[in-house]
Formats: sequence, structure tokens, C-alpha cells
Amino acid sequence: MIELYNSYASILPLVGAASAVIFVISLLSLPWLAAKIPEDYFLHSQRQPALWQANTGPIFRLLLMIAKNLLGLVLLAGGILMLFIPGQGLLTIIMGLVLIDYPKKFAFEKKLVSIPAVLKGLNWLRKKAHQPPLKIDG
Repeated sequence: MIELYNSYASILPLVGAASAVIFVISLLSLPWLAAKIPEDYFLHSQRQPALWQANTGPIFRLLLMIAKNLLGLVLLAGGILMLFIPGQGLLTIIMGLVLIDYPKKFAFEKKLVSIPAVLKGLNWLRKKAHQPPLKIDG
């Protein structure tokens, strides 16, 4: 058992530092991201284009999309880690999935937000940011 500990002892500080950084990123970004969702976002049958997509040039739009997807991947990875360490793992995973672009994303988001615990958590974050609660179908 001690040999196993010694073989992983060198990476433990790195894992601890990574989890602390991801925890801080999620604490800082989750309320901001939840507040940025329009309150009627989930009432539409199709996803509405974001304002930044229509009002920017193609290179800047590409850079923003890359940054958004990278932040989403960091939050997704951090949320998965937070399932095993302290933190808001499920909300962080959800916010990561909201940021990443993939097929059928809007249908998945609507299904996810229809879960009462998820909606309650998002609306709690929105209330702290002085934003109205999200409206959903049904």
C-alpha cells in the first residue's frame, strides 16, 4: 500500500491544485453564466441565435466560439471532478454542457432544465444575480 502511495505521491499536489483552480473557476463563472441565460430561452421550439453571433465579424466570432467551447470543456471536466471532491458538480457539468456546441444540444438543455432540482438550482443562482427565474414549457 505504501508503494502505491509513493508512486502517485508526485501527482497528488498537481491534482489538488487542478481541483482547486477548477473549483474557483466554477464558483466565479456559474452565477454569471446562469444570469446570462435569457428568461424565455427555453420557451422557444428552436434555439434563438445569440446577439454576438449576428453583430461580429467571422474571425472574432470563431475566436469567441473557440473560447466558449474551451470554457465549457473546463467546466465539464471540473464538474466531473466535483462529483468526487467538494463543489457544485452537477451544476458545473450542466453549465459546461450549455457552453459546448454539439448536435441536439437545445433539446438536451430543455430536458435537463425540466428536472425540478436543476431548475431550482439555476433559478437560485439567477436570484442571487437579481435576474428573473427561467420560464419553461409545462
